[in-house]
Amino acid sequence: MEYIRFKAAAVQAAPVFLEREATVEKACGLIREAAGEGARLIVFPETWIPGYPVWTHGPARWEHEPTKRLYARFYRQCVTIPGPATDSLCEAARDCGAHVVMGVNEIDAGGLDRTIYNTLLFIDDRGNILGKHRKITPTYHERLIWGAGNAEGMKVYETSLGKLGGLICWEHWVPLARYYLYTQGEQIHCAVWPVAEEMFQVACRHYAHEGRVFVISACSYLTREMFPEDFELAGDLKKKTGVIFNGGSAIIGPDGHFLAGPAYDTETILYADIDTQTIYEESQKLDVVGHYSRPDLFRLLVNKKPKRYVEEMDWE
Repeated sequence: MEYIRFKAAAVQAAPVFLEREATVEKACGLIREAAGEGARLIVFPETWIPGYPVWTHGPARWEHEPTKRLYARFYRQCVTIPGPATDSLCEAARDCGAHVVMGVNEIDAGGLDRTIYNTLLFIDDRGNILGKHRKITPTYHERLIWGAGNAEGMKVYETSLGKLGGLICWEHWVPLARYYLYTQGEQIHCAVWPVAEEMFQVACRHYAHEGRVFVISACSYLTREMFPEDFELAGDLKKKTGVIFNGGSAIIGPDGHFLAGPAYDTETILYADIDTQTIYEESQKLDVVGHYSRPDLFRLLVNKKPKRYVEEMDWE
């Protein structure tokens, strides 16, 4: 077995809020910047394109016209996979020779399904889309915006950097979701959030320690001044402090200790050197899908079938 060494980057930055093309352009610049520092894996925050729908943190408003207009505006700026936005990201990844993991608000490319999904997109260093993962259960207020994903995209990808996987925000508190990725041999885990407070850091460190994996955690930075002037719920912004998302990005080793960060209150890119030999050193004490598992007592069932809206049959 050959151990792999490379540099990883966690991007902590603000999107150009509610502007897909401008955010993609900023992303490509950040990919080039991180790759210029030697990064071969570059991870961006949750739903970074075109931004996390922070307005859902307030009360739900039934038949509220400004909120409905904002949803339609938001929908128009979402990403199809594949599509022009992903083409640009893939080109940047290929040109820079870096793997890119990007959080996007995704809509169905065919247009039949008009639901928005919270999606994690995986791109390899040759500019190919490896796959996507839709958040399986939007959290609380998020259900006003996003639909539920399924297990079809909960994959760990074989890459030149090792086995790469990821989860979105509160999925890190779903024990069976964690375990499912561990069973696929995950080595490098991408944890994406809008912001990482103390308990979010606990979740990332626990994931690294439990799974004996490296965790690259990427969070957003966002201030009130970054919203567009014609934001439909501008009155609500007056109630918020200047900084809405203050980051918390970090890179964590398989022993649960920080290798970089956490960083707060600024736009930045965190870097850390990854050496997969460390995974095996730490697995001597704990391997939850190996010597510390009991498959004779416990077993996990996973339904990977995609959703089907219609099944056509010929009745006799």
